[in-house]
Amino acid sequence: MSRIGRLPIDIPAGVTVTITGQDVAVKGPKGELSLTIANPISASVEENQVLVTRPDDERASRSLHGLTRTLIANQIVGVTDGYSKSLEVVGTGYRVAAKGSGVEFALGFSHPVSVEPPAGITFTVEGNNKLTVNGIDKQAVGEVAANIRKLRKPEPYKGKGVRYAGEVVRRKAGKSGK
Repeated sequence: MSRIGRLPIDIPAGVTVTITGQDVAVKGPKGELSLTIANPISASVEENQVLVTRPDDERASRSLHGLTRTLIANQIVGVTDGYSKSLEVVGTGYRVAAKGSGVEFALGFSHPVSVEPPAGITFTVEGNNKLTVNGIDKQAVGEVAANIRKLRKPEPYKGKGVRYAGEVVRRKAGKSGK
């Protein structure tokens, strides 16, 4: 039995979980999320808890069991607390500034790079080199943060670029003189 999949998910106060067939809808104070469960897995709400079960011990069922439980748990956390990912802009002349709902980066290119947030995502700029991506969908927050980091990845010689807060960039030795 899956050690993660068999754990019940507690539903906090103020959150409603509705399960109709293979569709799970989670509604909370920060918003609403929905998910379609893969076919052999089933979920049910019992006594303020969500239980995820699988019908058999086939390889496909086992692999989807823990995944489905984690996806539902992430949605419940998202509608109650939300998710955030912090990014840092490191480098001389590199900076980020809020422009309306989006942000504008100066990353050493000949032009500024503008990024608009997709639906459900907000940006918070602190100073001129810190950016926080906020939202209720964990996957969307991570994807937006990864796409922003991809604009100018940290390079290994000086460490310049966009990196996650707390990310350690492996440095290389430069050319050695005589």
